[in-house]
Amino acid sequence: MHIIQSTFKKLFLPTTLTIVVLTMISITSFAQRPQQHAFSKDVSTIQKYDQIYKPAKQPILFVGSSSVRKWGTLQRDFGQYVVLNRGVGGFVINDLIYFADQLIFKYQPRQIIMYVGENDLPQKSATADTVFNRFVKLYTLIRSKLPDIPFGYIALKPSPSRAQFDEKCKAANKLIKDYLSKQPHSRFIDVYTPMINNGHARKELFVSDMLHMNPKGYAIWKKLVKPYLLKPVQ
Repeated sequence: MHIIQSTFKKLFLPTTLTIVVLTMISITSFAQRPQQHAFSKDVSTIQKYDQIYKPAKQPILFVGSSSVRKWGTLQRDFGQYVVLNRGVGGFVINDLIYFADQLIFKYQPRQIIMYVGENDLPQKSATADTVFNRFVKLYTLIRSKLPDIPFGYIALKPSPSRAQFDEKCKAANKLIKDYLSKQPHSRFIDVYTPMINNGHARKELFVSDMLHMNPKGYAIWKKLVKPYLLKPVQ
């Protein structure tokens, strides 16, 4: 009996110890593994798309959050200008900072039209100053590599579903507008004003979620953005 017990220990104790060690290594490796960014898959999808369909060289780059991504008529609206849509739904300003290399600089745009910041408004910790400071950080990053290209920032729109953040929205718009008025080759494109009536957002410009725009809303954006676009060199 003693011989059987001794043999059992020799056979199974090392195996048990090995399992414990491997488990600890696995847990440690998982803990040290960098956490994937929430939008990594979205950006990866864009990069794969770029490999299949080569984007135009030096386009006018429309970049930002879902209001850019959902601009389904962008190519038709501005086709003669050679535009590129690289909006990602759900983006906040810090997301665009994080993915600036993949979504901005890699395309070497000759002009940037940007809409981002509205998704920052619902964050409890975000004030108008927070949104503004994040924007300045993003703008400074862009200018560090693209100092001279024309830059247009589309004002944060008055979405009915976010009416409770309207004062924050207006304050952030004013801060950004005042800042850009002092920057060369930069323009604040005021879409906020024509999208309100008697102090309230015009609901007829939005789809049922009261956050994203319908064609009437995009028609306003088209009208206001188009005069600022650079025509391609013939």
